[in-house]
Amino acid sequence: MKAGSCWAPAAGVPCTPAYPVHKDPPWGLSALFALQHLLVQSSLLFVYHGLLLQYVPVDRPTRNHLLATSLFSSGISTSLQTTLGSRLPLVQAPSFELLIPAVILSRQLLLAPTNGGNDTEGPLACPEPPCWHQLLQEVSGATLTAGMLQVLFAISGVCGLVVQRSGPMVLASTLSIIGLSSYREAALASSAHWGAALLLVVLVALLSQNLRCCFLPLWTWNRPKGCLLQTFFPAFRMLSVLLSVSCLWIGCFILRWSYAAVDRTDTYNASSITDAHVPLDLNLTSSRLLAAENSTQAVPWLWVPYPGELGWPLLSTRSVAAGVVMAISSSINSLGCYVLCTRVLRAPSLPRQACNRGVCMEAVGNIVSGTLGSISGAASSIPNACSVGITQVGSRHSVMVGALMCILLGVSPRAVELLSTIPIAVHGGVLCVTYGLAVGVGISFFQYADIGSGRNIFIVGFTMFMALLVPRWLTSAPDYLSTGSGSLDLLLLSLLMSPVLLGAVFSFFLDNTVSGTLEERGLLPELSLWTPDSDNDSVQARKRETLRVYGLSRTLRRWLCLSRLNDTFLCRTFCLPDLEVDPREEEKVASSEEGAILLEKPPSVETEPVIGLYLSDAKGDIQSEC
Repeated sequence: MKAGSCWAPAAGVPCTPAYPVHKDPPWGLSALFALQHLLVQSSLLFVYHGLLLQYVPVDRPTRNHLLATSLFSSGISTSLQTTLGSRLPLVQAPSFELLIPAVILSRQLLLAPTNGGNDTEGPLACPEPPCWHQLLQEVSGATLTAGMLQVLFAISGVCGLVVQRSGPMVLASTLSIIGLSSYREAALASSAHWGAALLLVVLVALLSQNLRCCFLPLWTWNRPKGCLLQTFFPAFRMLSVLLSVSCLWIGCFILRWSYAAVDRTDTYNASSITDAHVPLDLNLTSSRLLAAENSTQAVPWLWVPYPGELGWPLLSTRSVAAGVVMAISSSINSLGCYVLCTRVLRAPSLPRQACNRGVCMEAVGNIVSGTLGSISGAASSIPNACSVGITQVGSRHSVMVGALMCILLGVSPRAVELLSTIPIAVHGGVLCVTYGLAVGVGISFFQYADIGSGRNIFIVGFTMFMALLVPRWLTSAPDYLSTGSGSLDLLLLSLLMSPVLLGAVFSFFLDNTVSGTLEERGLLPELSLWTPDSDNDSVQARKRETLRVYGLSRTLRRWLCLSRLNDTFLCRTFCLPDLEVDPREEEKVASSEEGAILLEKPPSVETEPVIGLYLSDAKGDIQSEC
């Protein structure tokens, strides 16, 4: 094959993921992949902070400290997730499920109702620093509460049990709603300049889809032999997000510099594409932006976050109510993210132990975030998981390098300002691409169920319609729900305005209560399509591959699950079964040890780990991709 040719490097070699979970790329490529994850993560980070702080007159140093603290805590949570958690290549970042209760809490504290109480877009009720300091402390308290509740969810094993009982109808509806419910945030960010956002979408689609089989040479340096050609790799597909964001970032910087050279006195009236100096511009007025940036304090180059500097978390009834909703909705979002990442990587069946460990490590990350005074918790990032599906780079090593980058940036608020120069429209384009893929992955689950069944049509239609209708109506009439107690109102509004929570509850309840055959529900064992690549012993191969992707290291397994503790509840909740299997007991291997079981089968039917049913046949689908 010639260098740079746009076909597979050899006959019969498919365009499969070049770097699966357990494979480490070279350090140079790993750094590029980590930077790509960081850019996607920054989209969630800046949009989250922009929506939460748009009515809070926070000065520039405090704003940068909050951003740096969020990056620092996200890096710690990501490192915990990849080493002790689910072990999937998942980046931790603020999620929109955490944003909804935080925004409702902030409006109760800061916004005074106008126009007879029907309009929440009123002036600030308390614009002074003591008031918004209390807001930051209460949001941190809600994050801390969410982390403590998630610890209980993980230790009790309820997360694994929920995944066990979630069939294709539940997964399809939940993942589709996760993507569709984020349209408002993506539209707000993209509306800063629709041309830039759409151009980013076109570039990502061109590089990741049209040029996905265009291979370029990868050279490495060896001291005895010099420069050597190691392999060919699909550079445009694997770096599609990084190349697209970088091109628009540089282009917008050049446009802004050119405009400033022509007329430096009219910078604030420039097009939104050139307003890169305003990272949190979500259609706010210029006066508020100028007030937020008006500060004589210098932003330090080195600043290590420590507990109590931004104020200790405040545990009030309001923050506890918001924290309860944060814990539930964030856990649902993370479980859906695990399923999504497993599907796009064509990984083995998702064990229940990995789900429990993943939520537990996210809980630790939220506790760290709340203790450090961060206003954004850390959940598994749906955009980053979708970017793995776009680029087909699922290396765990790259995510660990990205976590290190987040920690290093988190101790330098001045360095965070470099990321803040990315135009907000570029962030909107990233969210459009990634959440759009989440919708597509959710829809793909419908193929495993009988979507023509009246039962399934009702479940899907009712779930998706009501999950989007109820939050939309309450957004326009938030004062309609009034019980006389501010904390109870906050709890009910947060519950009813979370589309992901409503969709997951509706679909889970209906799918497990409305009677239907196994074929209707998509639970037939022959739909489990994932098989080992090359091993005649399917049971041993499944366990080996499962441990390689989800299992802890041998040292951690020996420390966490000692021989005398193998039968304890905590060990069964968090530790995968051992790799060695007695051949005489291969037919008796429990499906719960291999992967999650969605429904009990009749004794006459051979059971398989049904959660593997949504994993594409690695030998059938991939061969025809290129």
